[in-house]
Amino acid sequence: MQDFTGLSVALATPFTPTFDVDMPGFRRLVRHVVAGGADTLVVLGSTGEAMTLMESERDALILACLEEAGNAKVVAGTGSNATRQAAGWTRRAQELGVHGALVVTPYYNKPTPGGLVAHFQAVTDAAPGLPVIIYNVPGRTGLNVAPATLNQLWANPQLVAVKESSGNLAQISEIARTLPLGKTLLSGDDSLALPAIAVGASGLVSVIGNLLPRETKQMVDLALDGQRADAITIHQALLPLMDALFLESNPIPLKAALALKGICGDALRLPLVAASAATRERLNELLLGARIGVA
Repeated sequence: MQDFTGLSVALATPFTPTFDVDMPGFRRLVRHVVAGGADTLVVLGSTGEAMTLMESERDALILACLEEAGNAKVVAGTGSNATRQAAGWTRRAQELGVHGALVVTPYYNKPTPGGLVAHFQAVTDAAPGLPVIIYNVPGRTGLNVAPATLNQLWANPQLVAVKESSGNLAQISEIARTLPLGKTLLSGDDSLALPAIAVGASGLVSVIGNLLPRETKQMVDLALDGQRADAITIHQALLPLMDALFLESNPIPLKAALALKGICGDALRLPLVAASAATRERLNELLLGARIGVA
């Protein structure tokens, strides 16, 4: 089973002005993130606007990410609210050579705990041996995976980690307290990475890592190494930008910031639209002033 500790970056999917996938822009973004030292690359996640992508685009993005990944691991987002679809996407990602899958809990349907257990069992049955990260993001799905339900899911040996994006530090603490040996807790929120690591998380799945991978990696590594003061210094420097990346729905501000840095364009597929002038102005101000790091 793969080790998904450290810094994972949830990659954006660049689009051209005509809303096609910008593959050169995507490869440029992946190389930027890899050069910054990310441990794991997450393609086709929420930040990657995965639910707006066509089947053929999904394959092409996974393959490009694998080609550009260097020594970084590649995880593909394969979740859906339809279990058969999630199972099929997970099987296909395994065929293409990914190191793991990130599977969001079914949205809209509101399954019971028993339904969640059956859903994830069907997904792992479709891709035997592939490590799967459970993705809990109730703000997007309308369903929170409570620690008691997560403890049932841990009985599945292929479910190796959870990306916890509830924003609830008490819940994160309880998950850490009851985490079985061999399972991994990952913060799903940049701004909660340090508190989550302090109570037992082993890494971060990051949005800001698209922009500042080196600084984000340094912050996570320092925190995991117990160098609290230095980790806090970077966290406090990054925090205004972390917050600005959620002034509008993710990845709207991120796309604007990536364009400001010249990495790729800011096009989004509907129903998302481009960032407001006020958001762009705030991002530009923060990026111009970003001098972050610990000697």
